[in-house]
Amino acid sequence: MSSGELAQKIGISAANLSILKTGKAKAVRFTTLEAICKALDCQPGDLLEYRPD
Repeated sequence: MSSGELAQKIGISAANLSILKTGKAKAVRFTTLEAICKALDCQPGDLLEYRPD
């Protein structure tokens, strides 16, 4: 699935999805995370990584 298709499926702009993908987002809404997990059939832990400063 392309980034554009995913953005359309989850209801956000391609630019906002790019910000999430590059790790430049300061936060992510739970509804967005849920939509991504539904679209990709995955769990939040598959997408998130903790990095201490």
